[in-house]
This record gives sequence, structure tokens and C-alpha cells, in this order.
Amino acid sequence: MSPRGVATPDVRERLFAAAERVLDRDGPGALTSRAVTAEADCAKGLLHAHFAGLDEFVADLVLDRFARAARQAEQLSARAGQDTVADNLLAVALTLLTSTSPTIAGVALTRPGASLRIRRALQGGAPGFGSIQDTVTRYLDAEQRLGRVAATADTGSLALALIGTTHHLLMTGYGADGPDLQRQLRDLVATLARAATP
Repeated sequence: MSPRGVATPDVRERLFAAAERVLDRDGPGALTSRAVTAEADCAKGLLHAHFAGLDEFVADLVLDRFARAARQAEQLSARAGQDTVADNLLAVALTLLTSTSPTIAGVALTRPGASLRIRRALQGGAPGFGSIQDTVTRYLDAEQRLGRVAATADTGSLALALIGTTHHLLMTGYGADGPDLQRQLRDLVATLARAATP
């Protein structure tokens, strides 16, 4: 355990990772500030020293994981003209599928205070699935200019189909590394790529 008065490096990420482990192992009912700090092996008051309460902590955890996924998705733009369109779309979909546990999002939905904070942050421009959808649209637009996506393809609708389905699988699949979810994503991406092929 970190001794009192000694700075804890990367405290937010340490607490976020601990919360994810608690949720994955014990479920939403076990998520308390005490459980998180015990899992993080730090002082019991550390969470409240950095967050106004559990709602703020949960909201910031969700927003942090959305932002991380958005940063990873931004790398897609540099992939235009490389590999195949299907491979690139699958890579971003799998990144999203593993970006956060559905349990975390579920906890946020059951905590009105956290849910409200997340909604306000997203409305204020915080990265989320909408910004990732925009990134995918820009990538498909770039591929369209290169002739690897049909000129008649509706890139915005293709991006919506990919991100919307991935979000659905994330929220209902419970086990992002499961072969069935990955198979469903591969099938979807293959269908979208066929629809987009010149």
C-alpha cells in the first residue's frame, strides 16, 4: 500500500484499472470507493481526494475509455491506401469492442449522476462513439478519393453501420474477446466492404 503523504504516480489510471478489475471480477454491485482503493492497493481516501464522489469517478472512467478509443481510431486516417479497406475497418471495430467493458457502461447507466455527467461531456465535445464514427467517415472518404471505395458509396452510413453495430455488440455481448463477437464483426465488415467496393 502507498504510504500516507507519498505521491501516487498515474493515480487516475491506477484507480480506473482497479475499478475495471473489480467490475469484471465481482460485478457492478461490488463497485464502491473502498473496493476500488483496496484493489489499487492505495489509501482509502485517495479516490475522494481526486474525485467528488463515485458518480464523478465512474463518469470520468467511461469518458477516459471513450477518449482512449477515439485516439486509437484516429490512427485509421493514416491507413488510407494501405492494407485492405476491410482489414482497416475491422481493426478499428475490434479496438472499440475492447475499449471498455460493457459492465462499466452499464454501471454508468444505472447511476443517474454519472450518466448525466457523461451526456453533458459528450454534448460539450468530449470524444465518444460519435467522434469515432466521424473518424471512420473521414477514413472512408479518403479511400473514396483513392478509388478504393465506390464513388457512389454513402460513407457516413457505412460508418454508422459499423460503429452502431460495434456499440450494440459491446453493450450486449459480454466478452469482447469471444470468438462469436469477433466472427459477427468480421461478417459485418465483409458485408460493408462488399457494399463499398467500386
